[in-house]
Amino acid sequence: MAITKRHLAKTLSWRIIGSVDTLLLAYMFIGTLESGLKITGAELVTKMILFYFHEKAWFNSKIENPNKRHFIKTFTWRAIGTLDTMIISSIISGNPFMGLKIGGVETISKMLLYYLHE
Repeated sequence: MAITKRHLAKTLSWRIIGSVDTLLLAYMFIGTLESGLKITGAELVTKMILFYFHEKAWFNSKIENPNKRHFIKTFTWRAIGTLDTMIISSIISGNPFMGLKIGGVETISKMLLYYLHE
């Protein structure tokens, strides 16, 4: 399947929105801008790759109802994205519970943001 401008545009625009959200949450929980920037920087790489493949997988979806499709897509992406955030936040903060906190709150914030993005 060829790379399309639509896939690339959605990947980049979502990553900007998601990165700002992650930066704010990491700063709020960890308390240092440096840690927030490290987590956000790591996610710039991992999430763009993960999102691109998620978007490509959904491109040929047989679900015709757009609302149902966006709803299911929101939950599948959030599961992937939250796991990624928890792992990266745990590694960078050195505290697995911090990764769980950041990932837990972003589950709600990013699902709302992602649905609006779609």
